Amino acid sequence: MDASSPALLVATDVCVTRQHKIVLDRVSLSLQQRQIMTLIGPNGCGKSTLIRVLLGLEQADSGQVLRHPRLRIGFMPQRLALDERLPLTVEGFLMLAHGAHKATVTQWLQRLQIESLRRLSVHTLSGGEWQRVLLVRALLNRPQLLVLDEPVQGVDVQGQLALYELIPQLRDELGCAVLMVSHDLHLVMAATDEVVCLNGHVCCSGHPDQVTIDPAYLTLFGQQPVQPIIAPYTHHHDHQHCLDGHVEPHSGASS
Repeated sequence: MDASSPALLVATDVCVTRQHKIVLDRVSLSLQQRQIMTLIGPNGCGKSTLIRVLLGLEQADSGQVLRHPRLRIGFMPQRLALDERLPLTVEGFLMLAHGAHKATVTQWLQRLQIESLRRLSVHTLSGGEWQRVLLVRALLNRPQLLVLDEPVQGVDVQGQLALYELIPQLRDELGCAVLMVSHDLHLVMAATDEVVCLNGHVCCSGHPDQVTIDPAYLTLFGQQPVQPIIAPYTHHHDHQHCLDGHVEPHSGASS
C-alpha cells in the first residue's frame, strides 16, 4: 500500500436515519490502495447500510463520500436470490455481468478452482459453491476495489478458512483494495490490515492488534483472541482434493 497515493474511497461524517432510527451517525473512514479493511460489529449495527452508501446504492442523509475517479468496483453482495423457475447455468449467470467475456469467465473459474461448475444450474449449488461463483462475478472487471459483504455466509469452516486465505492473494494479484464485512472475528483478523468496529458509529478502528484491546471493542465482543480459535485438524496426504472435486497428487509424491 502506497501511503503517498490518493485514497480510493473517503467517507466523512456519513449519517443515515431510517424510520426515525439513527442507523449511521457521523461515520468516517478512508480506504487506501491495496489495503484490506474489515467492518465488524453486531447485527443491525449498520455495516451493510454503510457498504451500500459507500457504493452509491443508497443515499446518506448527510455527510460526503468521495470515490477515486473511474474507480472499478467489484461487489459481492451478502445475498443474491434468483427465481428458481429461471433456467440458468453458472456460465450463463456470469455472462450476464457487465463487461463479461467468455475468456475472462474461464480464467476466474479456473483461478477459484470451480471450472467444473460451469454448466451446472445455479439452483443446484451448495452455499460454498454459490459464494465462489458470486466472487467470480465480482472479479470479472479486474476491480481496483473489491467489496465483500459477508463473503462466507453459508460456508462451512474449512471453506471459510480457504476464502480468507484467498482474499490477500487476490489483493496481491490484482493490486486492488478490499473492503469486507464480517462476523467471523476469529478468522478474519489475520487477513486484514485495518479493522473498523461499527455500532451505528465508529467505536474504534486500527490494526487488529490495537482494536482487539480497545475498550470499545471489548465492550461489544468481550475478550477475543486475534488468532483463530478454530484450529483445523491436519495430517499428511500425498494428494489434494481441489475445490472442483478432482484429486491431484502433491508434487514429489510417488505414484
